[in-house]
Amino acid sequence: AGYNRVNIDDCWAAKERAADGSLQANATRFPHGIKYLADYMHARGLKLGIYGDVGTQTCGGYPGSLNHFKQDAQTFADWGIDSLKLDGCNVDVADMSTLYPEMGAALNATGRPILYSCSWPAYLVGSKTIPTNYTLIGIYCNLWRNYDDIQDSASSMLGILDWWQTNQKVLVPAAGPGRWNNPDQLIVGDFGLSLTQAQLQMTAWCMLAAPLYMSNDLETIGQDFADILLNKEAIAVNQDPLGHEGYMYQSQGSVSWYVKPLSDNAAAVAVFMTSDSIGSATDVPVDLSAVPGIGTGPWTVRDLWKHQNLGTVTNVTAALPPYGSALFKVTPAAHTVL
Repeated sequence: AGYNRVNIDDCWAAKERAADGSLQANATRFPHGIKYLADYMHARGLKLGIYGDVGTQTCGGYPGSLNHFKQDAQTFADWGIDSLKLDGCNVDVADMSTLYPEMGAALNATGRPILYSCSWPAYLVGSKTIPTNYTLIGIYCNLWRNYDDIQDSASSMLGILDWWQTNQKVLVPAAGPGRWNNPDQLIVGDFGLSLTQAQLQMTAWCMLAAPLYMSNDLETIGQDFADILLNKEAIAVNQDPLGHEGYMYQSQGSVSWYVKPLSDNAAAVAVFMTSDSIGSATDVPVDLSAVPGIGTGPWTVRDLWKHQNLGTVTNVTAALPPYGSALFKVTPAAHTVL
C-alpha cells in the first residue's frame, strides 16, 4: 500500500550526551545503536525517522538539540536517518522563528536528504499570542504539526477535524508538494475508535493530504482495521501528485461535505457524519452540481470504500450511520479515468 517509514518518537536517547557532546542511544532500548537500526530498516526497503527537540530537553526530559544543531544533524546523517521530527518543548516560543530554520540549515549542510518535520506551528497556535506564518514555515519545513497531540479517542480525533474545519482558510493554501499540514497520527487499529470511526479518520486524513503515520501494533491489529489502512483507492486520494489539500465546502448540523481536486481532471468528494445524535443510519444526499471546481455534469462516480462504480450520474446518496463516512472519486463523464 506504500507505507515505507518507521519512526521513533521521544525517549530513545540516553539521558546524557557522550563525552564529545554527541547524542547517544539508550543502551537498554537500543543495545546495537541507532545506525544498526537504520541499516536494518534500509536492508528491508524501509526508512527510519527519529525524534528530537529544538529546546534544551525533549518533552520527555531527554537531551534537546539547542546549541547542538550542527552536531546533532551530522549525527543523524551519519546514522543514516531519513527523517527528523523536531518538537518544541523547553524553549521560548518567540525564538522558534530563528531556531527551526537553523536546524533545517544544519540538516541540509550534511548533504543527506532528511525529511524535516517541525512542531513549530503547534506551539505558536498553543501560545495564542504569536501569529502563525505558514509561508515562512513552508520555506524551512517539509511538514509540520499544527495543533494538539491526538489521543486514542474519537473525541480527540473529531476535535482535531473540527479545528481543521474552523481554520481551513489558512491551512489549505499553506499545503502543497514539499510542505504538508500534519493533523497527527492515524489511531486506526488502536483501542479508541470503532470500525466506523476508524473509516471516518482515514477518509478525513486522506482528504486533507495528511501524512499517513500509523500508531498501532501491526502484530495484533484486527483485519477489519488493517483493511481500512490498506485501501489503495483511498491512499491514492491522499497521495495524489497534485498535492491539494481538501476542504469542507458545505455543512449542515453534524454532516460535512468535502472536496479535494485530483491530478487526472477528477476530484475526491467525501461526506462525514460527526456525531451519534441521530442514532440511526441516515441517507445523506451528495448533489454533485454543488461541488466546487468539478464543472458541469454528468459525472462518472466510483465509491472508494465499496470499490464500486456507480455509473454516470448527477448526484449520489451516502447511507451514513453515526460517525459514518463515504468517499467518492468524481470525474466529468467526458474525461473518465477510474
